[in-house]
Amino acid sequence: MRALTLRTALLLPLSTLVVSINTIVHVIPLFALALLKFALAFDAVRRPLGLALTAVAENWISVNSRLIDWLAPGDWQILGGESLRYEGWYLVACNHQSWVDIPVLQKVFNKRIPFLKFFLKQQLIWVPLLGLAWWALDFPFMRRYSQAQIAHDPSKRGKDRQATRRACEKFAKLPVSVMNFIEGTRRTEEKHVSQSAAFRHLLKPKAGGIAFVIDAMGNVLQSLVDVTIVYPDGTPSMLTLLGGNMRRVIVHIQERAIPPQFLGGDYENDAEFRQRFQTWINDIWVEKDALIDRLKAGAMR
Repeated sequence: MRALTLRTALLLPLSTLVVSINTIVHVIPLFALALLKFALAFDAVRRPLGLALTAVAENWISVNSRLIDWLAPGDWQILGGESLRYEGWYLVACNHQSWVDIPVLQKVFNKRIPFLKFFLKQQLIWVPLLGLAWWALDFPFMRRYSQAQIAHDPSKRGKDRQATRRACEKFAKLPVSVMNFIEGTRRTEEKHVSQSAAFRHLLKPKAGGIAFVIDAMGNVLQSLVDVTIVYPDGTPSMLTLLGGNMRRVIVHIQERAIPPQFLGGDYENDAEFRQRFQTWINDIWVEKDALIDRLKAGAMR
């Protein structure tokens, strides 16, 4: 136990330093290219600058992934996804348990499919360095309004959909993988209990965000990439990963067709369409919950 503690004590500052240096080295050219792209607002220049930004970001992820290979050289099982390709547009959906999910997804999909772009909470733009990088890469920052806020100020109704559509208009210009954590938040036991969820391993899915993306980009999206992440030894934190204590990861990938009846629907105002869409997403979540049972059972043998 003492050796493990000493190893972790040595690895944590070292890996944090490597991640910090890697971030600084890549954020500087990202920011410079983003300013140039902003200043030269015509497509003939913006497209190659967008490709250059993506190349810098993919290299940034590659360095982080090499670090993960060193920190977590244990058993990584990547199941499925053989038909995916780098050219094209994908909608990626995944269960969400930890901040570690993000570097895991980036490691698995970097240069395998188009660069992953996440919808982020508005407050995250203030994260040192990373907020600047996400802005440079056109990650959309979203303001979420509660029903109480909308009731108090009806003008806020539909703002989420408008922001999603603006972001997706940018996404349609270059191949991209739009990432969505359908649960809307990281799963914890407290949240799971408070929801009285019908799922053993998942929180209830929130279909609105993914419906808005399909509404805005359905004509270019090739498929839904349904990703399930399982940590057989328990959900890790970033400290677990950076301290070299994450051992086993299972990533199951299933490519699903987006049903044509969900293209061009009005999720917000058409109650019948909304019910059918929610049923589709809920059925996927029921399958995912059962899949997690099987993957965990297999990992315990």
